[in-house]
Amino acid sequence: MESTPHTAIERLDPEECWALLGQMNVGRLAVLVEGHPDIFPVNYVLDGQGIVFRMGAGTKYWSAMKAPTALEIDRFEAGASKAWSVVARGRAAVILERHELAEAEALDLEPWQAGSKNHYVRIIPESITGRRFTTTRPDIWKAPLNDARRESFR
Repeated sequence: MESTPHTAIERLDPEECWALLGQMNVGRLAVLVEGHPDIFPVNYVLDGQGIVFRMGAGTKYWSAMKAPTALEIDRFEAGASKAWSVVARGRAAVILERHELAEAEALDLEPWQAGSKNHYVRIIPESITGRRFTTTRPDIWKAPLNDARRESFR
């Protein structure tokens, strides 16, 4: 971890980013759809080689196959008044080889949304970055009552 004193942003090393990815199971997949960025929630697992998720052959699938993608996760830790985010960037590829497909099927990765999600897709990140920072007290910015940061004051 590398801390930047003036901005109070802690840069996370790749190992910590992977550890945080392993603690979560839902992320936001960013793809280009007809030249514009779009974001889709996906549930995923790590398989030792990358980030694996399932999808049907729709907009998200075809867009992920054409251009680089990114997967983002984040969390707010109310007790510590800290937030973090991790972004993994790379190309998505369909898992086609028989032994890799068998391994992917053994991951017990069940889609959350109903419908045909018969394609196992893996992102092998070309870069993975993360940051952690202390959140601003909610009373300073007049945060709305439903702002998650208010939990640290209850």
